[in-house]
Amino acid sequence: MEHHPTFIGDVVNWLLGWLALPLLEALGVHPHDVQRPIPDHIATQLFIVALSVGFFLWFRRRISVDNPGAVQLCFEQVLSNPFRVGIYDLLDEIVGHHGRQYLAIIGTVGLYVLFCNVISLIPGFMSPTAHHTVPLGCAIVVFLYYNFAGIGVHGAAGYGKHFIGPALAAPVWMWPIMIPLLLVVEVVSNLARLLSLTVRLWVNMVVSELLYVTFLGLGLAMMAAGWKMNAALGAAGAVAPLIIPLAFVGLHVFVAFLQAFVFTLLPVVYVAGAVAEEH
Repeated sequence: MEHHPTFIGDVVNWLLGWLALPLLEALGVHPHDVQRPIPDHIATQLFIVALSVGFFLWFRRRISVDNPGAVQLCFEQVLSNPFRVGIYDLLDEIVGHHGRQYLAIIGTVGLYVLFCNVISLIPGFMSPTAHHTVPLGCAIVVFLYYNFAGIGVHGAAGYGKHFIGPALAAPVWMWPIMIPLLLVVEVVSNLARLLSLTVRLWVNMVVSELLYVTFLGLGLAMMAAGWKMNAALGAAGAVAPLIIPLAFVGLHVFVAFLQAFVFTLLPVVYVAGAVAEEH
């Protein structure tokens, strides 16, 4: 999906472009536009990171056990809520009693995806997750993390048995056939998780943004056509660009939260499989 240059991209390139350009050229990367060497999706991510760091530093000072504020109560619901879909709830139910030790990375990735998804609701911003490299980067972080978690719990050899475990239950004479076969199947299925996480998030965000832009354009076209036919009809048609996009803004918000939840739930499932005692 093609995006027009954004204001935040211009600002970030004005601030950091002079530094980014020589670094990219030193790495052998030649930007298409030397005046804007930092792409908009990267610039937006830098803005989100800076804003998040500032917000959570401010929020940390306001945390109170005796008198929690509204923001604290909202984030407590993100961790645990009556619907049992908070991050703590998922870790406790899927990973087990020791699951909360994985909160830092899983929670960070989930919130980061959410912030990247919803920022396009602000005029002049784009969703970085609508660019394929961003979901891929998040998927790589998840992939590396759950594998390292499995190695950390079971050791390299113990975790490796996960990939060939069922083959060891077969008769010894079948091992030369079963072990390579199951090893290939398990490796491919794990690598497929990268593709699954990436494509699911990327495609949903692209479609969500595309629907909003498309129906906004249709609403404007209806208004313009109405004005050409009749002034009263045009005035009535002016409501279309205001009302029609609202439905798709709601859809975009729903998709943004749903995909962030999925990008939190699946890493929890992958970590649970990697650290399970059966390995």
